[in-house]
Amino acid sequence: MDSALYNRDILRLATTLIANDRLAVADGSAEVRSPICGSRIQADVKMDGDQRITALALRANACALGQASAAILRKNAIGAPVASIAALREAIAKALTSQNDMPCLWPELELLSGARDYPARHAAILLPYDAVIAAAQKTEAEN
Repeated sequence: MDSALYNRDILRLATTLIANDRLAVADGSAEVRSPICGSRIQADVKMDGDQRITALALRANACALGQASAAILRKNAIGAPVASIAALREAIAKALTSQNDMPCLWPELELLSGARDYPARHAAILLPYDAVIAAAQKTEAEN
């Protein structure tokens, strides 16, 4: 196990996800899979009329990095517009593939920068964002 990837902070975050986390009533739900690593994330979202996330549940079948990323998103996304989640996803992707700093919106994101040199792990880190965006798009399509 590479300590740059799977350090104590990443593992601690990964364990904060709630097993079988679900919303009793969701506006949209989605499941996304990574063809690169096989990780799977399921998201349930509830949104207000301004496309802000008011409730979020995430279930992860992913490596510790994917789980940690999901935990960061779950902890911080309430109240955020879906558009800002999409922009944050792009900023994280850019930081992982370049020498740019991780976005500082949520301090925990910096913990994911250790994966920069491991491109095969990038998909797992971005997957929770993809799941939330897909669930939000299903909400928009149904309205």
